[in-house]
Amino acid sequence: MFVGAGTVVNVAAVVAGSGIGLLVGNRLPARTRAVVTDGLGLVTLLIAGLSVVAVTDRVLSDAVGASAPVLIVLGAVVVGGVIGSLLRIEHRLEHSGAWLQSHLGGSGDAGARAQFVEGFVTASLVFCVGPLAILGSITDGLGGGAEQLLLKSALDGFAAIAFAASLGVGVMASAIAVAVIQGSLTVLGAVMGSFVPEPHVVALTATGGVLLIGVALRLLNIRPVAVGDMLPALLIAPVLVQTVVWLR
Repeated sequence: MFVGAGTVVNVAAVVAGSGIGLLVGNRLPARTRAVVTDGLGLVTLLIAGLSVVAVTDRVLSDAVGASAPVLIVLGAVVVGGVIGSLLRIEHRLEHSGAWLQSHLGGSGDAGARAQFVEGFVTASLVFCVGPLAILGSITDGLGGGAEQLLLKSALDGFAAIAFAASLGVGVMASAIAVAVIQGSLTVLGAVMGSFVPEPHVVALTATGGVLLIGVALRLLNIRPVAVGDMLPALLIAPVLVQTVVWLR
C-alpha cells in the first residue's frame, strides 16, 4: 500500500460509519441514543486507561528515573493546558465546527448548530487524540505500514455509527479533521524519519491516555473538560522526557 493509505481508509470509514449512524439514528428513540453515547464513553475510558498504563513502562523509567514518569505526564498536561488555553484551541475547534455547520449543514436553528459543533468537536477529539492516530500516522509515514491505522479505521467506523446516531451530521465533518491531522503527521513521519525515541513515545502515549479520559468525561456528561486546550501536552511530553534525560 502507498504511504498515506491508512489515513485514506480511516477517512472513508468515518464517512461511511457516520452515514450509517445518521440513517439508524433517526429510527432510534432519544433514550437509546443516550445509552449508545454512554457506552461509547465507557469504552473510551477503557482505551484511555490502557494508554495511561504506559506511564509504568520500564523503557520510560529507565530513561528518566523511577519517580519521573508521572511527573512528566503531569507537567505535560499542565503546561500543555496553559499553552492551549492561551491559544484558545478549544474555542477555535468549536468555531471551526460552527463554520463547517454553516457551510455544510445549513444555517439551522441554535439547537442544530450546537449539536453539529458538539458532534464535530467530540468526534474529532476521539478520532485524532488517541495514540493510534499519532503513532499510526507517523509509522505509516516512516514506511512501516498502515496496519495500526487500518485497525484504527475499523474502530473509528463503529464509533462513528454510535456518534452520528446520537450527535448528528457533525460527526461526518470530523473526517476533515482526521484527514488534516493524520495526513500532516504522515507527512511529518516521511520527512523527519525515525526521530522519536521509544521513551518519548511512551510518555506521549500515556499523556494521550490522560486526554482521552477527559473525552470520556465529556461523553458521559460528567464534566465538559476542555480537552482541545490540552492538545499541546502531546508535544510537551517528549520535550520533558528529553529535558530530564539531559539533566540526569
